[in-house]
Amino acid sequence: MLSLGFALKTGRLWRPAQVACRTMSSTGGPAPFTTLAVSRPTEAVTHVELHRPEKRNAMNKAFWREMVECFNEIAEDPVCRVVVVSGSGKLFTAGLDLMDMAGDMLHPEGDDTARVSWNVRRLITKYQETFSVIEKCPKPVVAAVHGGCIGGGVDLITACDIRLCTQDAFFQVKEVDIGLAADVGTLQRLPKVIGSSSLVNELALTARKMYADEAKSCGLVSRVFVDKEAMMAGALEMAGEIAARSPVAVQGTKLNLIYARDHSVAEGLNYMATWNMSMLQTADVMKSAQASMEKKSPKDVVFSKL
Repeated sequence: MLSLGFALKTGRLWRPAQVACRTMSSTGGPAPFTTLAVSRPTEAVTHVELHRPEKRNAMNKAFWREMVECFNEIAEDPVCRVVVVSGSGKLFTAGLDLMDMAGDMLHPEGDDTARVSWNVRRLITKYQETFSVIEKCPKPVVAAVHGGCIGGGVDLITACDIRLCTQDAFFQVKEVDIGLAADVGTLQRLPKVIGSSSLVNELALTARKMYADEAKSCGLVSRVFVDKEAMMAGALEMAGEIAARSPVAVQGTKLNLIYARDHSVAEGLNYMATWNMSMLQTADVMKSAQASMEKKSPKDVVFSKL
């Protein structure tokens, strides 16, 4: 469970059950999530589950807001070291909830073209933050995909650090089928995830489905599992392995990998040197080195919260 200090600070309580949603504290506080179920499978691992199974986890207005709230809380939680994101029900997500979002998309406010345009831009950048917040979170995020990962689902998983899927999974950049260009991350992150501009262009321009074997061969996912149960076990095992390492090392690694992706090698090396001039002064280095010399597992080392 979260530390008492964190619970008191945020006014939020989190249940350990796999499908327990955030609940309001007894002293009052924010309303519970309506689109996410957040739990703690282990002390250092947080499980965020898209939780609208009756709507195929379609992304409604509440979802876009709640993801930002959720990951901002996780980023500040000193106990959490790794996050696993999955979907409830028959598939990961069907993408945008068109019925719920139609008003914002089709009838933006504004007295003239300039003002309408400013409001549309403001809305788009707000929705972009829903997935950018995953990338900005210093804790590594593992996406576990089963069934369909459609439209906004691809935006979501490309902001994650590690992607796993089931054998029956498929991925679809669906936006051109509904008359728009994907605008919340796929066109910016997918080329850097799989590397082939030809394949990215094909997927984005045709909206065809890409199935698990192809997703693995092109690098979109790193592992494919026989079913959801096996995948979730694998995702949680991987999360446990990451959580056992120094949080200073793990979070520094994530942040520098993202920086290196968006900068030259020389810039990345300079940033890394500046980063480690302070981070190398952690006690975690000595603890890890001693454990290695004594043939101990990282899980045997106690690291301070971060």
